[in-house]
Amino acid sequence: MLCQVGRKGNADFAVSAAKPKLAKVRKGHYALIMVIIRFADQESKRRALGYIARRFPGKSWATGEVMVPEAALASLAAESFHFTVEGPATYERLTSLRDTPATAVQ
Repeated sequence: MLCQVGRKGNADFAVSAAKPKLAKVRKGHYALIMVIIRFADQESKRRALGYIARRFPGKSWATGEVMVPEAALASLAAESFHFTVEGPATYERLTSLRDTPATAVQ
């Protein structure tokens, strides 16, 4: 870094030739492979979602499916959560989960 120091009037000044960087850029950080999993019962799903929510992005549906990144599977298994992998989170799979019909309210 080239730096010039001088005096202008009554004040000292320093001029830097290199521009400072505000933040580092991490490329490829958001490229996650997402999978759909299902838990055996509501209690284990609730506990696992509490564990996952602080560590990984994801989505849960009322039908019981949960979408998590592949990296979360090893973490869940290490914490002794039992789950079934239903497959990759493809566009077709997500539209079928998203477009489930609403139940009638009486």
